[in-house]
Amino acid sequence: MKPKLFIILSLLTAFVVVWGLSFADSDGDDDKNMRLWSRTTGVSPNNNILYQQECGSCHFAYQAGLLPEQSWRAIMTQLDEHFDENAELDPQEHKEILNYLTNNSADKSNARRSRHIMRSLSPNQAPLRITNIPYIKKEHREIPARLITGNPKVSSLSNCDNCHQNAAQGSFSENAIKIPGYGKWDD
Repeated sequence: MKPKLFIILSLLTAFVVVWGLSFADSDGDDDKNMRLWSRTTGVSPNNNILYQQECGSCHFAYQAGLLPEQSWRAIMTQLDEHFDENAELDPQEHKEILNYLTNNSADKSNARRSRHIMRSLSPNQAPLRITNIPYIKKEHREIPARLITGNPKVSSLSNCDNCHQNAAQGSFSENAIKIPGYGKWDD
């Protein structure tokens, strides 16, 4: 192997290793790792176990960065009528989940998709449904209704994890979309 090629390959390998290690939690710096993850995937993954258990027991546990703080506050004040269900929590659980959602909301996030979401909303707009966010609607506009609302295995844009294979990790990449009954989506 020629010396120049060897040096270039060695430097490239070193860069990949160092970059990959930056995602590892060897120093316990979870915030740093979350920031790195969200820059590459678009939304910071959920890291609150109580939120995942309580909210994720009935539906996909949407990442906090998918709605602004004002939306999360409105949703959390209406848990007795949460989309026609009673989802009330005891006061301590309510406080912990509300704090988690509002501290990690789209308007406080540097994640790429969170920024897109916030740019698509007017200043005081506080949608109660992720499916009402202009950015989310725009991202799904090319998918025929028969593959979403006409598909019993999907039924709504609110079922993110039915098509986005890595949604639970905060990744909504177009490269990892598989629509049930249809297959890989490629626009």
